[in-house]
Amino acid sequence: MSTLLPVAEVARSLGIAPEFLHAYGQDKVKISLEALANKPQEGKLILVSAITPTPAGEGKTTVSIGLAQGLKQIGKHAALALRQPSMGPVFGRKGGATGGGKSRITPGESINLHFTGDFHAITSAHNLLSSVVDNCLFNKTTRLAVDRVLWKRVLDVNDRALRSIQTGRAKDGTLRNTGFDITAASEVMAVLCLSESLKDLRARLKRMVIGFDAEGEPVFADEMRVTGALVALLRDAMMPNLVQSLEGVPAFVHGGPFANIAHGCNSVLATRMALAHADYAVTEAGFAFDLGGEKFMHIKCRQSGLAPAAIVIVATVRALKMHGGVALDALTQVDVAAVERGLANLAAHLDAAAQFQRPVIVAVNQFTNDSAEELEAVHRFCAARGVKSATANVFGEGGPGATQLAELVVQAAAADSPPLPLLYQNDQPVPEKLHAVATKVYGARGVVLTEAAQEKLAVFDRAGFTKLPLCMAKTQNSLSDDATKQGRPTDFDITVRDFEIANGAGFLVALTGTMMRMPALPKIPAAERVDVDDLGHITGV
Repeated sequence: MSTLLPVAEVARSLGIAPEFLHAYGQDKVKISLEALANKPQEGKLILVSAITPTPAGEGKTTVSIGLAQGLKQIGKHAALALRQPSMGPVFGRKGGATGGGKSRITPGESINLHFTGDFHAITSAHNLLSSVVDNCLFNKTTRLAVDRVLWKRVLDVNDRALRSIQTGRAKDGTLRNTGFDITAASEVMAVLCLSESLKDLRARLKRMVIGFDAEGEPVFADEMRVTGALVALLRDAMMPNLVQSLEGVPAFVHGGPFANIAHGCNSVLATRMALAHADYAVTEAGFAFDLGGEKFMHIKCRQSGLAPAAIVIVATVRALKMHGGVALDALTQVDVAAVERGLANLAAHLDAAAQFQRPVIVAVNQFTNDSAEELEAVHRFCAARGVKSATANVFGEGGPGATQLAELVVQAAAADSPPLPLLYQNDQPVPEKLHAVATKVYGARGVVLTEAAQEKLAVFDRAGFTKLPLCMAKTQNSLSDDATKQGRPTDFDITVRDFEIANGAGFLVALTGTMMRMPALPKIPAAERVDVDDLGHITGV
Protein backbone atom coordinates (compact mmCIF):
# COMPACT_ATOMS: atom_id res chain seq x y z
CA MET A 1 0.00 0.00 0.00
CA SER A 2 2.62 2.50 1.09
CA THR A 3 4.93 3.99 -1.56
CA LEU A 4 6.76 6.40 0.70
CA LEU A 5 9.91 8.01 -0.66
CA PRO A 6 12.40 10.44 0.86
CA VAL A 7 10.62 13.81 0.61
CA ALA A 8 13.57 15.39 -1.19
CA GLU A 9 13.02 12.75 -3.90
CA VAL A 10 9.32 13.63 -4.01
CA ALA A 11 10.30 17.28 -4.45
CA ARG A 12 12.61 16.46 -7.34
CA SER A 13 9.88 14.36 -8.97
CA LEU A 14 7.74 17.51 -8.95
CA GLY A 15 10.43 19.35 -10.87
CA ILE A 16 11.66 21.30 -7.85
CA ALA A 17 15.42 21.78 -8.18
CA PRO A 18 17.58 20.57 -5.25
CA GLU A 19 18.89 24.09 -4.62
CA PHE A 20 15.34 25.14 -3.67
CA LEU A 21 15.07 22.45 -0.98
CA HIS A 22 15.75 23.26 2.67
CA ALA A 23 16.06 19.96 4.53
CA TYR A 24 14.50 19.52 7.98
CA GLY A 25 15.35 15.85 8.17
CA GLN A 26 14.71 13.28 5.47
CA ASP A 27 10.96 13.16 6.18
CA LYS A 28 10.20 16.86 5.65
CA VAL A 29 11.58 19.80 3.69
CA LYS A 30 10.77 23.42 3.00
CA ILE A 31 10.52 24.72 -0.55
CA SER A 32 12.05 28.11 -1.38
CA LEU A 33 9.78 30.72 -2.94
CA GLU A 34 12.02 30.73 -6.03
CA ALA A 35 10.67 27.26 -6.85
CA LEU A 36 7.58 29.00 -8.26
CA ALA A 37 9.60 31.08 -10.73
CA ASN A 38 8.78 30.36 -14.38
CA LYS A 39 6.34 27.60 -13.39
CA PRO A 40 3.05 27.81 -15.30
CA GLN A 41 0.04 27.59 -13.00
CA GLU A 42 -2.05 25.19 -15.05
CA GLY A 43 -3.52 22.85 -12.45
CA LYS A 44 -7.18 22.66 -11.46
CA LEU A 45 -7.98 23.76 -7.91
CA ILE A 46 -10.41 21.51 -6.02
CA LEU A 47 -11.93 22.92 -2.82
CA VAL A 48 -13.03 20.43 -0.16
CA SER A 49 -15.54 21.66 2.42
CA ALA A 50 -18.19 19.95 4.55
CA ILE A 51 -21.54 20.01 6.29
CA THR A 52 -21.84 21.50 9.78
CA PRO A 53 -19.55 19.45 12.04
CA THR A 54 -20.83 17.33 14.90
CA PRO A 55 -19.04 15.20 17.52
CA ALA A 56 -19.63 12.27 15.16
CA GLY A 57 -17.02 13.71 12.80
CA GLU A 58 -17.00 14.44 9.07
CA GLY A 59 -13.37 13.64 8.19
CA LYS A 60 -12.82 16.52 5.79
CA THR A 61 -9.01 16.27 5.91
CA THR A 62 -9.18 12.48 5.55
CA VAL A 63 -11.39 12.85 2.47
CA SER A 64 -9.10 15.52 1.00
CA ILE A 65 -6.12 13.18 1.32
CA GLY A 66 -8.15 10.19 0.09
CA LEU A 67 -9.40 12.17 -2.92
CA ALA A 68 -5.85 13.17 -3.89
CA GLN A 69 -4.82 9.52 -3.59
CA GLY A 70 -7.89 8.54 -5.63
CA LEU A 71 -6.83 10.96 -8.37
CA LYS A 72 -3.42 9.31 -8.40
CA GLN A 73 -5.10 5.87 -8.62
CA ILE A 74 -6.91 6.88 -11.83
CA GLY A 75 -3.70 8.16 -13.39
CA LYS A 76 -3.92 11.86 -12.59
CA HIS A 77 -1.08 13.97 -11.25
CA ALA A 78 -2.36 15.36 -7.94
CA ALA A 79 -0.99 17.32 -5.01
CA LEU A 80 -2.41 18.46 -1.68
CA ALA A 81 -2.38 21.95 -0.15
CA LEU A 82 -3.36 21.68 3.52
CA ARG A 83 -3.19 23.63 6.76
CA GLN A 84 -0.79 22.81 9.56
CA PRO A 85 -2.43 21.54 12.76
CA SER A 86 -2.40 23.79 15.81
CA MET A 87 -1.16 22.19 19.02
CA GLY A 88 -4.10 23.75 20.87
CA PRO A 89 -6.68 21.34 19.41
CA VAL A 90 -4.11 18.52 19.19
CA PHE A 91 -3.79 18.57 22.99
CA GLY A 92 -7.38 19.74 23.47
CA ARG A 93 -10.34 18.01 21.85
CA LYS A 94 -9.25 17.09 18.33
CA GLY A 95 -6.11 15.08 18.98
CA GLY A 96 -4.49 15.60 15.57
CA ALA A 97 -5.31 16.75 12.05
CA THR A 98 -3.33 14.72 9.53
CA GLY A 99 -6.11 12.46 8.25
CA GLY A 100 -6.90 8.94 9.34
CA GLY A 101 -6.64 5.26 8.47
CA LYS A 102 -5.16 4.78 5.00
CA SER A 103 -5.65 8.44 4.07
CA ARG A 104 -3.01 10.24 6.11
CA ILE A 105 -0.08 12.54 5.53
CA THR A 106 3.20 11.60 7.11
CA PRO A 107 5.17 12.07 9.37
CA GLY A 108 1.94 12.59 11.34
CA GLU A 109 3.39 13.01 14.82
CA SER A 110 5.86 15.61 13.61
CA ILE A 111 3.25 17.53 11.62
CA ASN A 112 0.83 17.52 14.57
CA LEU A 113 3.45 18.83 16.99
CA HIS A 114 6.32 21.21 16.20
CA PHE A 115 6.80 20.29 12.50
CA THR A 116 9.27 22.82 11.03
CA GLY A 117 8.61 25.49 13.63
CA ASP A 118 6.28 27.78 11.64
CA PHE A 119 3.82 28.23 14.50
CA HIS A 120 6.66 29.08 16.87
CA ALA A 121 7.97 31.67 14.42
CA ILE A 122 4.53 33.25 14.12
CA THR A 123 4.05 33.21 17.90
CA SER A 124 7.48 34.76 18.41
CA ALA A 125 6.93 37.51 15.84
CA HIS A 126 3.52 38.38 17.25
CA ASN A 127 4.76 38.50 20.84
CA LEU A 128 7.89 40.45 19.93
CA LEU A 129 5.60 43.17 18.64
CA SER A 130 3.51 42.87 21.84
CA SER A 131 6.57 43.35 24.03
CA VAL A 132 7.76 46.33 21.99
CA VAL A 133 4.32 47.94 22.31
CA ASP A 134 4.44 47.61 26.09
CA ASN A 135 8.03 48.82 26.13
CA CYS A 136 7.07 51.94 24.20
CA LEU A 137 4.17 52.56 26.59
CA PHE A 138 6.51 52.15 29.56
CA ASN A 139 9.06 54.58 28.10
CA LYS A 140 6.36 56.92 26.76
CA THR A 141 7.83 56.82 23.26
CA THR A 142 4.58 56.09 21.42
CA ARG A 143 1.46 58.06 20.67
CA LEU A 144 -0.61 54.98 21.52
CA ALA A 145 -3.26 55.63 24.14
CA VAL A 146 -2.92 53.04 26.90
CA ASP A 147 -6.64 52.27 26.90
CA ARG A 148 -6.79 51.93 23.09
CA VAL A 149 -4.20 49.21 22.48
CA LEU A 150 -5.74 46.46 20.35
CA TRP A 151 -2.70 44.18 20.01
CA LYS A 152 -2.81 41.18 22.35
CA ARG A 153 -0.43 38.27 22.81
CA VAL A 154 -0.76 34.75 21.41
CA LEU A 155 0.07 31.19 22.41
CA ASP A 156 -0.43 27.88 20.58
CA VAL A 157 -2.24 26.33 23.54
CA ASN A 158 -5.92 26.20 24.50
CA ASP A 159 -5.91 28.21 27.75
CA ARG A 160 -9.11 29.96 28.85
CA ALA A 161 -7.30 31.47 31.87
CA LEU A 162 -5.31 33.74 29.55
CA ARG A 163 -8.29 35.28 27.74
CA SER A 164 -8.16 38.30 30.05
CA ILE A 165 -5.00 39.43 31.82
CA GLN A 166 -3.44 42.61 33.17
CA THR A 167 0.09 43.58 32.15
CA GLY A 168 2.53 46.01 33.72
CA ARG A 169 2.03 45.02 37.34
CA ALA A 170 5.76 45.28 38.06
CA LYS A 171 7.07 48.40 39.82
CA ASP A 172 6.58 51.53 37.66
CA GLY A 173 4.78 49.47 35.01
CA THR A 174 2.00 50.81 32.82
CA LEU A 175 -1.07 48.85 33.85
CA ARG A 176 -3.48 47.83 31.11
CA ASN A 177 -6.05 45.13 30.50
CA THR A 178 -5.30 42.78 27.63
CA GLY A 179 -5.30 39.04 26.91
CA PHE A 180 -4.11 36.14 24.78
CA ASP A 181 -5.52 34.73 21.55
CA ILE A 182 -4.46 31.36 20.17
CA THR A 183 -1.69 31.56 17.55
CA ALA A 184 -4.06 30.36 14.81
CA ALA A 185 -6.08 33.57 15.37
CA SER A 186 -3.03 35.86 15.19
CA GLU A 187 -3.09 38.46 12.46
CA VAL A 188 0.53 37.48 11.80
CA MET A 189 -0.74 33.99 10.90
CA ALA A 190 -3.27 35.47 8.46
CA VAL A 191 -0.64 37.83 7.04
CA LEU A 192 1.76 34.96 6.39
CA CYS A 193 -0.95 32.83 4.78
CA LEU A 194 -2.07 35.61 2.42
CA SER A 195 1.38 37.03 1.54
CA GLU A 196 2.85 36.06 -1.82
CA SER A 197 6.43 37.25 -1.33
CA LEU A 198 8.76 38.62 1.33
CA LYS A 199 8.05 42.09 -0.06
CA ASP A 200 4.32 41.53 0.34
CA LEU A 201 4.89 40.12 3.85
CA ARG A 202 6.81 43.25 4.87
CA ALA A 203 4.13 45.59 3.50
CA ARG A 204 1.36 43.72 5.31
CA LEU A 205 3.23 43.65 8.61
CA LYS A 206 3.81 47.40 8.38
CA ARG A 207 0.13 48.23 8.02
CA MET A 208 -1.17 46.06 10.86
CA VAL A 209 -3.13 48.25 13.31
CA ILE A 210 -1.98 47.90 16.92
CA GLY A 211 -4.28 50.53 18.41
CA PHE A 212 -5.39 54.16 18.35
CA ASP A 213 -4.08 57.41 19.81
CA ALA A 214 -6.03 59.79 22.04
CA GLU A 215 -7.41 61.60 18.97
CA GLY A 216 -8.76 58.37 17.50
CA GLU A 217 -6.10 58.03 14.79
CA PRO A 218 -4.79 54.53 14.04
CA VAL A 219 -1.30 53.51 15.12
CA PHE A 220 0.39 51.05 12.77
CA ALA A 221 2.87 48.30 13.59
CA ASP A 222 5.55 49.97 11.49
CA GLU A 223 5.64 52.84 13.99
CA MET A 224 7.20 50.42 16.50
CA ARG A 225 10.27 50.22 14.20
CA VAL A 226 10.64 46.43 14.38
CA THR A 227 9.18 45.38 11.01
CA GLY A 228 12.60 44.16 9.90
CA ALA A 229 12.89 41.98 13.00
CA LEU A 230 9.44 40.50 12.35
CA VAL A 231 10.38 39.67 8.75
CA ALA A 232 13.59 38.06 9.98
CA LEU A 233 11.63 35.82 12.36
CA LEU A 234 9.17 34.85 9.62
CA ARG A 235 11.61 34.43 6.72
CA ASP A 236 11.89 30.64 6.93
CA ALA A 237 8.25 30.23 7.98
CA MET A 238 7.23 31.85 4.67
CA MET A 239 8.54 28.83 2.76
CA PRO A 240 5.92 26.08 2.27
CA ASN A 241 6.56 22.64 3.78
CA LEU A 242 6.53 19.49 1.66
CA VAL A 243 5.52 16.06 3.00
CA GLN A 244 3.53 13.22 1.42
CA SER A 245 0.53 10.96 1.91
CA LEU A 246 0.80 7.25 2.66
CA GLU A 247 0.43 6.60 -1.07
CA GLY A 248 3.11 9.09 -2.05
CA VAL A 249 0.95 12.07 -3.04
CA PRO A 250 2.92 15.31 -2.46
CA ALA A 251 1.40 17.50 0.25
CA PHE A 252 2.25 21.17 0.72
CA VAL A 253 1.37 21.82 4.36
CA HIS A 254 1.62 25.47 5.33
CA GLY A 255 -0.20 27.86 7.66
CA GLY A 256 -3.04 27.07 10.01
CA PRO A 257 -5.67 29.75 10.72
CA PHE A 258 -8.92 28.41 12.21
CA ALA A 259 -12.10 29.02 10.21
CA ASN A 260 -14.34 29.73 13.21
CA ILE A 261 -12.19 32.65 14.45
CA ALA A 262 -9.91 33.41 11.47
CA HIS A 263 -10.01 32.88 7.69
CA GLY A 264 -9.49 29.11 7.75
CA CYS A 265 -7.31 28.48 4.68
CA ASN A 266 -3.77 27.29 4.11
CA SER A 267 -1.27 29.69 2.55
CA VAL A 268 -1.68 31.16 -0.91
CA LEU A 269 1.94 30.21 -1.61
CA ALA A 270 1.37 26.53 -0.79
CA THR A 271 -1.73 26.50 -2.99
CA ARG A 272 0.21 28.07 -5.86
CA MET A 273 2.98 25.48 -5.34
CA ALA A 274 0.47 22.64 -5.63
CA LEU A 275 -1.15 24.16 -8.72
CA ALA A 276 2.22 24.74 -10.39
CA HIS A 277 3.42 21.18 -9.87
CA ALA A 278 0.28 19.05 -10.40
CA ASP A 279 -2.74 18.79 -12.67
CA TYR A 280 -5.12 18.75 -9.69
CA ALA A 281 -4.48 20.61 -6.44
CA VAL A 282 -6.77 19.46 -3.63
CA THR A 283 -7.18 21.97 -0.82
CA GLU A 284 -9.56 22.33 2.09
CA ALA A 285 -11.13 25.20 4.00
CA GLY A 286 -11.81 24.80 7.71
CA PHE A 287 -15.06 23.50 9.19
CA ALA A 288 -18.20 23.68 7.05
CA PHE A 289 -18.90 25.69 3.89
CA ASP A 290 -20.58 28.49 5.87
CA LEU A 291 -17.21 29.21 7.52
CA GLY A 292 -14.14 28.01 5.63
CA GLY A 293 -15.81 27.81 2.23
CA GLU A 294 -17.27 31.31 2.40
CA LYS A 295 -13.96 32.79 3.58
CA PHE A 296 -12.04 30.86 0.94
CA MET A 297 -14.08 32.69 -1.69
CA HIS A 298 -14.38 36.15 -0.16
CA ILE A 299 -10.91 36.47 1.37
CA LYS A 300 -8.40 34.04 -0.15
CA CYS A 301 -9.74 34.01 -3.71
CA ARG A 302 -10.59 37.72 -3.72
CA GLN A 303 -7.06 38.69 -2.66
CA SER A 304 -5.10 36.15 -4.70
CA GLY A 305 -7.15 35.74 -7.87
CA LEU A 306 -7.37 31.99 -7.28
CA ALA A 307 -10.66 30.19 -8.00
CA PRO A 308 -11.75 26.58 -7.57
CA ALA A 309 -12.73 24.50 -10.58
CA ALA A 310 -14.98 22.31 -8.44
CA ILE A 311 -16.26 22.06 -4.87
CA VAL A 312 -16.55 18.86 -2.82
CA ILE A 313 -18.89 18.85 0.18
CA VAL A 314 -18.11 16.09 2.69
CA ALA A 315 -20.96 14.48 4.63
CA THR A 316 -21.27 11.41 6.82
CA VAL A 317 -24.31 9.30 7.65
CA ARG A 318 -23.38 9.64 11.33
CA ALA A 319 -23.34 13.44 11.28
CA LEU A 320 -26.55 13.60 9.25
CA LYS A 321 -28.25 11.44 11.87
CA MET A 322 -27.11 13.85 14.59
CA HIS A 323 -28.52 16.75 12.58
CA GLY A 324 -31.68 14.66 12.36
CA GLY A 325 -31.94 14.49 16.14
CA VAL A 326 -30.16 11.26 17.05
CA ALA A 327 -28.00 11.24 20.19
CA LEU A 328 -24.27 10.52 19.90
CA ASP A 329 -24.55 7.19 21.73
CA ALA A 330 -27.25 5.92 19.33
CA LEU A 331 -25.51 6.58 16.01
CA THR A 332 -24.71 2.93 15.30
CA GLN A 333 -28.42 2.12 15.02
CA VAL A 334 -29.83 2.21 11.49
CA ASP A 335 -32.19 5.18 11.17
CA VAL A 336 -32.95 6.21 7.58
CA ALA A 337 -35.61 8.69 8.73
CA ALA A 338 -33.05 10.54 10.87
CA VAL A 339 -30.65 10.69 7.92
CA GLU A 340 -33.41 12.17 5.78
CA ARG A 341 -34.19 14.79 8.44
CA GLY A 342 -30.51 15.68 8.71
CA LEU A 343 -30.20 16.19 4.97
CA ALA A 344 -31.61 19.69 5.50
CA ASN A 345 -28.17 20.67 6.75
CA LEU A 346 -26.49 19.30 3.63
CA ALA A 347 -29.08 21.16 1.55
CA ALA A 348 -28.15 24.45 3.22
CA HIS A 349 -24.48 24.04 2.30
CA LEU A 350 -25.32 22.95 -1.25
CA ASP A 351 -27.47 26.08 -1.62
CA ALA A 352 -24.63 28.26 -0.33
CA ALA A 353 -22.00 26.65 -2.55
CA ALA A 354 -24.18 26.85 -5.67
CA GLN A 355 -24.09 30.66 -5.50
CA PHE A 356 -20.43 30.59 -6.52
CA GLN A 357 -21.27 28.90 -9.85
CA ARG A 358 -18.94 25.93 -9.55
CA PRO A 359 -19.80 22.26 -9.97
CA VAL A 360 -20.50 20.69 -6.57
CA ILE A 361 -19.95 17.02 -5.69
CA VAL A 362 -21.02 15.37 -2.43
CA ALA A 363 -18.53 12.93 -0.89
CA VAL A 364 -20.13 10.56 1.61
CA ASN A 365 -17.30 9.61 3.95
CA GLN A 366 -18.10 6.00 4.79
CA PHE A 367 -17.96 4.63 8.34
CA THR A 368 -18.06 0.94 9.28
CA ASN A 369 -21.60 1.03 10.69
CA ASP A 370 -23.21 2.88 7.77
CA SER A 371 -26.00 0.80 6.27
CA ALA A 372 -26.68 0.51 2.55
CA GLU A 373 -30.14 1.99 3.10
CA GLU A 374 -28.73 5.08 4.84
CA LEU A 375 -26.09 5.64 2.16
CA GLU A 376 -28.72 5.24 -0.53
CA ALA A 377 -30.89 7.89 1.16
CA VAL A 378 -28.06 10.42 0.78
CA HIS A 379 -27.40 9.54 -2.87
CA ARG A 380 -31.13 9.62 -3.67
CA PHE A 381 -31.38 13.10 -2.15
CA CYS A 382 -28.38 14.34 -4.17
CA ALA A 383 -29.70 12.86 -7.40
CA ALA A 384 -33.05 14.59 -6.88
CA ARG A 385 -31.17 17.91 -6.66
CA GLY A 386 -29.05 17.15 -9.72
CA VAL A 387 -25.88 16.91 -7.63
CA LYS A 388 -23.33 14.17 -8.29
CA SER A 389 -22.34 12.10 -5.25
CA ALA A 390 -20.08 9.20 -4.36
CA THR A 391 -19.44 7.06 -1.32
CA ALA A 392 -15.77 7.25 -0.36
CA ASN A 393 -14.20 4.61 1.88
CA VAL A 394 -10.99 6.58 2.24
CA PHE A 395 -10.27 5.61 5.85
CA GLY A 396 -10.44 1.89 5.19
CA GLU A 397 -9.17 1.70 1.61
CA GLY A 398 -7.21 4.90 0.91
CA GLY A 399 -7.00 5.93 -2.75
CA PRO A 400 -8.79 2.84 -4.12
CA GLY A 401 -11.79 3.81 -1.98
CA ALA A 402 -12.00 7.23 -3.66
CA THR A 403 -11.69 6.40 -7.35
CA GLN A 404 -15.39 7.00 -8.07
CA LEU A 405 -15.19 10.34 -6.28
CA ALA A 406 -12.02 11.19 -8.20
CA GLU A 407 -13.70 10.41 -11.53
CA LEU A 408 -16.61 12.73 -10.66
CA VAL A 409 -14.20 15.51 -9.67
CA VAL A 410 -12.25 15.20 -12.93
CA GLN A 411 -15.48 15.36 -14.95
CA ALA A 412 -16.71 18.38 -13.00
CA ALA A 413 -13.40 20.27 -13.20
CA ALA A 414 -13.26 19.83 -16.98
CA ALA A 415 -16.05 22.38 -17.47
CA ASP A 416 -15.12 25.99 -18.15
CA SER A 417 -15.75 28.13 -15.10
CA PRO A 418 -17.10 31.69 -15.24
CA PRO A 419 -15.39 34.46 -13.26
CA LEU A 420 -15.93 33.80 -9.57
CA PRO A 421 -19.06 35.66 -8.41
CA LEU A 422 -18.91 37.15 -4.92
CA LEU A 423 -21.87 37.81 -2.64
CA TYR A 424 -20.81 41.33 -1.69
CA GLN A 425 -18.38 44.05 -2.78
CA ASN A 426 -15.75 45.52 -0.50
CA ASP A 427 -17.05 49.08 -0.85
CA GLN A 428 -20.53 48.20 0.40
CA PRO A 429 -21.40 49.39 3.93
CA VAL A 430 -20.50 46.80 6.57
CA PRO A 431 -24.14 46.14 7.58
CA GLU A 432 -24.92 45.27 3.96
CA LYS A 433 -21.97 42.89 3.76
CA LEU A 434 -22.99 41.26 7.02
CA HIS A 435 -26.56 40.89 5.76
CA ALA A 436 -25.36 39.23 2.56
CA VAL A 437 -23.33 36.57 4.39
CA ALA A 438 -25.94 36.00 7.08
CA THR A 439 -28.89 35.61 4.73
CA LYS A 440 -27.26 33.99 1.69
CA VAL A 441 -24.88 31.61 3.49
CA TYR A 442 -26.29 31.03 6.99
CA GLY A 443 -29.99 31.32 6.11
CA ALA A 444 -30.60 34.01 8.77
CA ARG A 445 -33.31 36.66 8.71
CA GLY A 446 -30.77 39.40 9.23
CA VAL A 447 -28.06 40.83 11.49
CA VAL A 448 -28.24 42.66 14.81
CA LEU A 449 -25.31 44.82 15.98
CA THR A 450 -24.94 45.40 19.70
CA GLU A 451 -24.29 48.92 20.94
CA ALA A 452 -20.65 48.04 21.63
CA ALA A 453 -20.26 46.67 18.08
CA GLN A 454 -21.77 49.82 16.60
CA GLU A 455 -19.35 51.98 18.58
CA LYS A 456 -16.32 49.94 17.47
CA LEU A 457 -17.52 49.95 13.86
CA ALA A 458 -17.81 53.75 13.97
CA VAL A 459 -14.18 53.98 15.13
CA PHE A 460 -13.02 51.72 12.30
CA ASP A 461 -15.17 53.58 9.78
CA ARG A 462 -13.60 56.94 10.70
CA ALA A 463 -10.17 55.36 10.25
CA GLY A 464 -11.09 54.01 6.80
CA PHE A 465 -10.99 50.31 7.69
CA THR A 466 -14.49 49.30 6.60
CA LYS A 467 -13.77 48.85 2.87
CA LEU A 468 -12.47 45.36 3.53
CA PRO A 469 -13.96 41.86 3.22
CA LEU A 470 -15.44 40.29 6.34
CA CYS A 471 -14.02 37.49 8.42
CA MET A 472 -16.85 36.11 10.53
CA ALA A 473 -15.99 34.66 13.94
CA LYS A 474 -18.91 32.26 14.44
CA THR A 475 -19.53 28.90 16.04
CA GLN A 476 -18.71 25.95 13.79
CA ASN A 477 -21.42 23.82 15.39
CA SER A 478 -24.41 25.53 13.82
CA LEU A 479 -25.40 27.55 10.78
CA SER A 480 -26.66 30.09 13.33
CA ASP A 481 -24.62 31.81 16.06
CA ASP A 482 -26.15 29.44 18.64
CA ALA A 483 -24.04 26.28 18.89
CA THR A 484 -26.98 24.22 20.15
CA LYS A 485 -29.04 24.63 16.96
CA GLN A 486 -28.24 21.73 14.65
CA GLY A 487 -29.80 20.88 11.30
CA ARG A 488 -30.99 23.88 9.30
CA PRO A 489 -32.16 26.55 11.76
CA THR A 490 -34.78 29.08 10.64
CA ASP A 491 -36.16 32.39 11.91
CA PHE A 492 -32.96 33.54 13.57
CA ASP A 493 -30.79 36.65 13.50
CA ILE A 494 -27.00 36.79 13.69
CA THR A 495 -25.82 39.02 16.54
CA VAL A 496 -22.49 40.81 16.09
CA ARG A 497 -21.14 41.84 19.50
CA ASP A 498 -17.76 43.30 18.48
CA PHE A 499 -15.35 43.98 15.64
CA GLU A 500 -11.59 43.57 15.32
CA ILE A 501 -9.39 44.95 12.57
CA ALA A 502 -6.84 42.88 10.63
CA ASN A 503 -5.61 45.59 8.28
CA GLY A 504 -2.39 43.79 7.37
CA ALA A 505 -4.26 40.62 6.48
CA GLY A 506 -6.85 42.72 4.70
CA PHE A 507 -10.11 41.91 6.44
CA LEU A 508 -12.47 43.10 9.17
CA VAL A 509 -13.33 40.54 11.85
CA ALA A 510 -16.95 40.40 13.09
CA LEU A 511 -17.36 38.52 16.37
CA THR A 512 -20.73 36.82 16.73
CA GLY A 513 -22.40 35.04 19.62
CA THR A 514 -20.01 33.83 22.30
CA MET A 515 -17.05 32.97 20.03
CA MET A 516 -13.69 33.42 21.76
CA ARG A 517 -10.38 33.79 19.93
CA MET A 518 -8.70 31.72 22.66
CA PRO A 519 -10.33 28.26 22.87
CA ALA A 520 -10.60 26.26 26.09
CA LEU A 521 -9.59 22.71 26.95
CA PRO A 522 -12.37 20.13 27.40
CA LYS A 523 -12.86 18.49 30.79
CA ILE A 524 -10.65 15.60 29.67
CA PRO A 525 -8.06 17.00 27.21
CA ALA A 526 -6.48 14.87 24.52
CA ALA A 527 -3.10 15.66 26.10
CA GLU A 528 -3.86 12.98 28.70
CA ARG A 529 -3.40 10.21 26.12
CA VAL A 530 -0.15 11.49 24.56
CA ASP A 531 3.08 9.75 25.59
CA VAL A 532 6.53 8.73 24.39
CA ASP A 533 7.81 5.16 24.66
CA ASP A 534 11.33 4.20 25.71
CA LEU A 535 12.51 4.30 22.09
CA GLY A 536 11.27 7.86 21.62
CA HIS A 537 8.17 7.04 19.58
CA ILE A 538 5.22 9.39 20.21
CA THR A 539 1.87 7.73 20.88
CA GLY A 540 -1.66 9.09 21.21
CA VAL A 541 -1.41 11.88 18.59
